Amino acid sequence: MIRMKHSLVGVAALLLMASAASAEVRTEEITYDVNGQSFTGYLAYDDAVSEKRPGVLVVHEWWGRNDYARKRAEMLAELGYTGFALDMYGSGKVADHPDDAKAFMQEVTSNMDAAEQRFEAAKEVLASHQTVDADRIAAIGYCFGGGVVLHMARTGADLDGVVSYHGMLGTKTPAQPGAVKAKVLVFTGGEDPFVPNEQVQAFKDEMEAAGADLRVVVYPKAKHSFTNPAADAAGAEFNMPLAYDEYADENSWKLTKGFFTDIFPEVE
Repeated sequence: MIRMKHSLVGVAALLLMASAASAEVRTEEITYDVNGQSFTGYLAYDDAVSEKRPGVLVVHEWWGRNDYARKRAEMLAELGYTGFALDMYGSGKVADHPDDAKAFMQEVTSNMDAAEQRFEAAKEVLASHQTVDADRIAAIGYCFGGGVVLHMARTGADLDGVVSYHGMLGTKTPAQPGAVKAKVLVFTGGEDPFVPNEQVQAFKDEMEAAGADLRVVVYPKAKHSFTNPAADAAGAEFNMPLAYDEYADENSWKLTKGFFTDIFPEVE
Protein backbone atom coordinates (compact mmCIF):
# COMPACT_ATOMS: atom_id res chain seq x y z
CA MET A 1 0.00 0.00 0.00
CA ILE A 2 1.29 3.42 -0.85
CA ARG A 3 0.73 5.94 1.91
CA MET A 4 0.51 9.62 1.02
CA LYS A 5 1.01 12.46 3.46
CA HIS A 6 -0.48 15.91 3.01
CA SER A 7 0.17 19.03 5.01
CA LEU A 8 -2.83 20.83 6.44
CA VAL A 9 -2.32 23.54 3.83
CA GLY A 10 -2.27 20.93 1.09
CA VAL A 11 -5.46 19.30 2.35
CA ALA A 12 -7.17 22.68 2.57
CA ALA A 13 -6.14 23.48 -0.98
CA LEU A 14 -7.54 20.19 -2.21
CA LEU A 15 -10.83 20.81 -0.42
CA LEU A 16 -11.09 24.28 -1.94
CA MET A 17 -10.36 22.89 -5.39
CA ALA A 18 -13.00 20.20 -4.97
CA SER A 19 -15.53 22.78 -3.79
CA ALA A 20 -14.77 25.05 -6.74
CA ALA A 21 -15.06 22.15 -9.13
CA SER A 22 -18.46 21.14 -7.77
CA ALA A 23 -19.85 24.70 -7.61
CA GLU A 24 -21.33 25.89 -10.87
CA VAL A 25 -24.20 27.74 -12.46
CA ARG A 26 -27.18 25.43 -12.59
CA THR A 27 -29.88 25.96 -15.19
CA GLU A 28 -33.34 24.58 -15.74
CA GLU A 29 -36.28 25.17 -18.02
CA ILE A 30 -39.58 25.74 -16.25
CA THR A 31 -42.91 25.46 -18.02
CA TYR A 32 -45.85 27.29 -16.50
CA ASP A 33 -49.39 28.20 -17.56
CA VAL A 34 -51.06 31.58 -17.86
CA ASN A 35 -54.78 31.56 -18.64
CA GLY A 36 -54.50 28.11 -20.20
CA GLN A 37 -51.49 28.93 -22.39
CA SER A 38 -48.08 27.32 -21.92
CA PHE A 39 -44.95 29.41 -21.34
CA THR A 40 -41.37 28.26 -20.86
CA GLY A 41 -38.79 30.19 -18.84
CA TYR A 42 -35.10 29.57 -18.25
CA LEU A 43 -33.74 29.77 -14.71
CA ALA A 44 -30.08 30.03 -13.66
CA TYR A 45 -28.39 30.13 -10.26
CA ASP A 46 -25.01 29.44 -8.68
CA ASP A 47 -25.24 26.35 -6.48
CA ALA A 48 -22.25 27.56 -4.44
CA VAL A 49 -24.57 30.11 -2.79
CA SER A 50 -26.33 28.39 0.10
CA GLU A 51 -28.66 31.13 1.33
CA LYS A 52 -31.64 32.54 -0.50
CA ARG A 53 -30.77 35.40 -2.81
CA PRO A 54 -32.50 38.11 -4.87
CA GLY A 55 -34.17 37.06 -8.09
CA VAL A 56 -33.92 39.00 -11.34
CA LEU A 57 -36.34 38.58 -14.24
CA VAL A 58 -34.95 38.91 -17.77
CA VAL A 59 -37.43 40.05 -20.43
CA HIS A 60 -36.35 39.20 -23.95
CA GLU A 61 -36.06 41.24 -27.13
CA TRP A 62 -38.80 41.08 -29.72
CA TRP A 63 -37.21 37.90 -31.09
CA GLY A 64 -38.46 35.92 -28.10
CA ARG A 65 -36.80 34.01 -25.28
CA ASN A 66 -33.74 32.96 -27.23
CA ASP A 67 -30.08 32.17 -26.43
CA TYR A 68 -29.33 35.82 -25.74
CA ALA A 69 -31.93 36.10 -22.98
CA ARG A 70 -30.77 32.81 -21.50
CA LYS A 71 -27.16 34.03 -21.51
CA ARG A 72 -28.13 37.13 -19.53
CA ALA A 73 -29.85 34.94 -16.93
CA GLU A 74 -26.63 32.96 -16.58
CA MET A 75 -24.61 36.17 -16.22
CA LEU A 76 -26.89 37.22 -13.38
CA ALA A 77 -26.36 33.83 -11.74
CA GLU A 78 -22.61 34.37 -11.90
CA LEU A 79 -23.11 37.58 -9.92
CA GLY A 80 -24.91 35.75 -7.13
CA TYR A 81 -28.54 36.25 -8.18
CA THR A 82 -31.09 33.81 -9.51
CA GLY A 83 -31.86 34.87 -13.07
CA PHE A 84 -35.09 33.91 -14.81
CA ALA A 85 -35.44 34.54 -18.54
CA LEU A 86 -39.21 34.66 -18.75
CA ASP A 87 -41.37 34.03 -21.78
CA MET A 88 -43.77 36.74 -22.96
CA TYR A 89 -44.88 34.99 -26.16
CA GLY A 90 -45.67 31.35 -25.31
CA SER A 91 -43.78 28.08 -25.46
CA GLY A 92 -41.96 27.60 -28.76
CA LYS A 93 -42.52 31.14 -30.04
CA VAL A 94 -39.07 32.39 -31.04
CA ALA A 95 -38.63 34.43 -34.21
CA ASP A 96 -35.85 34.36 -36.81
CA HIS A 97 -37.41 37.03 -39.04
CA PRO A 98 -38.57 40.56 -38.15
CA ASP A 99 -42.04 39.88 -39.56
CA ASP A 100 -42.57 37.06 -37.08
CA ALA A 101 -41.02 39.04 -34.24
CA LYS A 102 -43.29 41.99 -34.99
CA ALA A 103 -46.36 39.75 -35.01
CA PHE A 104 -45.41 38.15 -31.69
CA MET A 105 -44.70 41.53 -30.13
CA GLN A 106 -47.90 43.14 -31.35
CA GLU A 107 -49.95 40.26 -30.01
CA VAL A 108 -48.58 41.10 -26.56
CA THR A 109 -48.70 44.89 -26.74
CA SER A 110 -52.27 44.89 -28.06
CA ASN A 111 -53.47 43.60 -24.69
CA MET A 112 -51.39 45.04 -21.87
CA ASP A 113 -53.63 43.54 -19.20
CA ALA A 114 -52.69 40.09 -20.51
CA ALA A 115 -49.05 41.18 -20.78
CA GLU A 116 -49.07 42.18 -17.12
CA GLN A 117 -50.53 38.79 -16.19
CA ARG A 118 -47.73 37.03 -18.09
CA PHE A 119 -45.10 39.08 -16.34
CA GLU A 120 -46.62 38.54 -12.90
CA ALA A 121 -46.97 34.80 -13.48
CA ALA A 122 -43.27 34.57 -14.31
CA LYS A 123 -42.48 36.68 -11.25
CA GLU A 124 -44.37 34.19 -9.10
CA VAL A 125 -42.43 31.30 -10.64
CA LEU A 126 -39.15 33.04 -9.81
CA ALA A 127 -40.20 34.12 -6.31
CA SER A 128 -41.29 30.57 -5.43
CA HIS A 129 -37.99 28.96 -6.41
CA GLN A 130 -36.09 27.51 -3.47
CA THR A 131 -33.04 29.72 -4.13
CA VAL A 132 -34.94 33.02 -4.10
CA ASP A 133 -35.90 35.50 -1.41
CA ALA A 134 -39.37 36.45 -2.60
CA ASP A 135 -39.09 39.90 -1.02
CA ARG A 136 -36.13 40.84 -3.23
CA ILE A 137 -37.06 40.82 -6.92
CA ALA A 138 -35.89 43.03 -9.79
CA ALA A 139 -36.22 42.94 -13.57
CA ILE A 140 -34.17 43.79 -16.64
CA GLY A 141 -35.31 43.96 -20.24
CA TYR A 142 -33.91 44.41 -23.73
CA CYS A 143 -35.64 46.32 -26.57
CA PHE A 144 -39.23 45.03 -26.35
CA GLY A 145 -38.35 43.68 -22.91
CA GLY A 146 -37.10 47.08 -21.81
CA GLY A 147 -40.49 48.52 -22.61
CA VAL A 148 -42.15 45.71 -20.64
CA VAL A 149 -40.15 46.28 -17.45
CA LEU A 150 -40.76 50.03 -17.66
CA HIS A 151 -44.48 49.41 -18.12
CA MET A 152 -44.50 47.22 -15.02
CA ALA A 153 -42.68 49.93 -13.07
CA ARG A 154 -45.29 52.46 -14.22
CA THR A 155 -48.07 50.23 -12.89
CA GLY A 156 -46.46 50.17 -9.45
CA ALA A 157 -45.43 46.53 -9.64
CA ASP A 158 -43.70 45.24 -6.51
CA LEU A 159 -40.12 45.32 -7.80
CA ASP A 160 -36.98 46.65 -6.15
CA GLY A 161 -35.53 47.87 -9.41
CA VAL A 162 -35.88 47.71 -13.20
CA VAL A 163 -33.26 48.17 -15.91
CA SER A 164 -34.05 48.87 -19.56
CA TYR A 165 -31.48 48.42 -22.34
CA HIS A 166 -32.37 50.10 -25.65
CA GLY A 167 -36.05 49.78 -24.74
CA MET A 168 -38.94 51.89 -25.94
CA LEU A 169 -39.59 54.76 -23.54
CA GLY A 170 -42.92 56.03 -24.82
CA THR A 171 -46.24 54.94 -23.38
CA LYS A 172 -49.99 55.46 -23.61
CA THR A 173 -50.29 55.01 -19.85
CA PRO A 174 -47.80 57.34 -18.14
CA ALA A 175 -46.91 56.79 -14.50
CA GLN A 176 -49.02 58.61 -11.96
CA PRO A 177 -47.44 60.61 -9.13
CA GLY A 178 -46.13 58.25 -6.45
CA ALA A 179 -46.93 55.10 -8.44
CA VAL A 180 -43.40 53.94 -9.31
CA LYS A 181 -42.01 51.82 -6.46
CA ALA A 182 -38.98 50.43 -8.29
CA LYS A 183 -35.73 52.27 -8.82
CA VAL A 184 -35.32 52.78 -12.56
CA LEU A 185 -32.15 52.62 -14.68
CA VAL A 186 -32.32 53.21 -18.43
CA PHE A 187 -29.63 52.76 -21.08
CA THR A 188 -30.33 54.15 -24.53
CA GLY A 189 -28.44 54.97 -27.72
CA GLY A 190 -28.00 58.50 -28.99
CA GLU A 191 -28.30 57.24 -32.58
CA ASP A 192 -31.22 54.88 -31.99
CA PRO A 193 -33.97 55.98 -34.42
CA PHE A 194 -36.55 53.94 -32.48
CA VAL A 195 -35.89 56.00 -29.33
CA PRO A 196 -35.33 59.60 -30.49
CA ASN A 197 -34.13 62.34 -28.17
CA GLU A 198 -37.59 63.81 -27.74
CA GLN A 199 -38.85 60.44 -26.48
CA VAL A 200 -35.99 60.28 -23.98
CA GLN A 201 -36.80 63.77 -22.70
CA ALA A 202 -40.51 63.03 -22.47
CA PHE A 203 -39.71 59.93 -20.43
CA LYS A 204 -37.50 61.91 -18.07
CA ASP A 205 -40.27 64.48 -17.62
CA GLU A 206 -42.79 61.72 -16.95
CA MET A 207 -40.62 60.02 -14.34
CA GLU A 208 -39.83 63.33 -12.65
CA ALA A 209 -43.54 64.16 -12.41
CA ALA A 210 -44.17 60.70 -10.96
CA GLY A 211 -41.44 61.18 -8.36
CA ALA A 212 -39.51 58.13 -9.56
CA ASP A 213 -35.92 57.32 -8.62
CA LEU A 214 -34.48 57.46 -12.16
CA ARG A 215 -31.13 57.41 -13.91
CA VAL A 216 -30.82 57.60 -17.70
CA VAL A 217 -27.53 56.84 -19.45
CA VAL A 218 -27.21 57.85 -23.12
CA TYR A 219 -24.43 56.43 -25.29
CA PRO A 220 -24.07 59.12 -27.98
CA LYS A 221 -22.93 56.90 -30.86
CA ALA A 222 -24.88 53.74 -30.01
CA LYS A 223 -27.66 52.44 -32.23
CA HIS A 224 -30.51 50.10 -31.41
CA SER A 225 -29.77 46.71 -29.82
CA PHE A 226 -26.27 47.85 -28.81
CA THR A 227 -25.83 45.17 -26.12
CA ASN A 228 -26.38 42.21 -28.43
CA PRO A 229 -23.32 40.91 -30.36
CA ALA A 230 -25.71 39.48 -32.98
CA ALA A 231 -27.06 42.93 -33.82
CA ASP A 232 -24.59 43.63 -36.63
CA ALA A 233 -25.51 40.50 -38.55
CA ALA A 234 -29.24 41.00 -38.03
CA GLY A 235 -28.99 44.63 -39.08
CA ALA A 236 -27.17 43.73 -42.28
CA GLU A 237 -29.46 40.82 -43.14
CA PHE A 238 -32.72 42.69 -42.60
CA ASN A 239 -31.56 46.22 -43.45
CA MET A 240 -32.35 47.54 -39.98
CA PRO A 241 -30.53 50.20 -37.90
CA LEU A 242 -29.10 47.68 -35.44
CA ALA A 243 -25.48 47.62 -34.29
CA TYR A 244 -23.47 46.16 -31.45
CA ASP A 245 -21.42 48.61 -29.40
CA GLU A 246 -18.82 46.91 -27.22
CA TYR A 247 -18.24 49.87 -24.95
CA ALA A 248 -21.95 50.51 -24.38
CA ASP A 249 -22.53 46.82 -23.73
CA GLU A 250 -19.72 46.46 -21.19
CA ASN A 251 -20.32 49.80 -19.52
CA SER A 252 -24.07 49.26 -19.16
CA TRP A 253 -23.45 45.87 -17.55
CA LYS A 254 -20.89 47.40 -15.20
CA LEU A 255 -23.39 50.07 -14.16
CA THR A 256 -26.10 47.44 -13.81
CA LYS A 257 -23.92 45.50 -11.37
CA GLY A 258 -23.47 48.67 -9.33
CA PHE A 259 -27.21 49.35 -9.48
CA PHE A 260 -28.00 45.91 -8.08
CA THR A 261 -25.30 46.22 -5.44
CA ASP A 262 -27.01 49.37 -4.22
CA ILE A 263 -30.41 47.67 -4.16
CA PHE A 264 -29.18 44.36 -2.76
CA PRO A 265 -26.05 45.29 -0.74
CA GLU A 266 -25.92 41.92 1.00
CA VAL A 267 -25.00 40.12 -2.28
CA GLU A 268 -21.23 39.95 -2.63
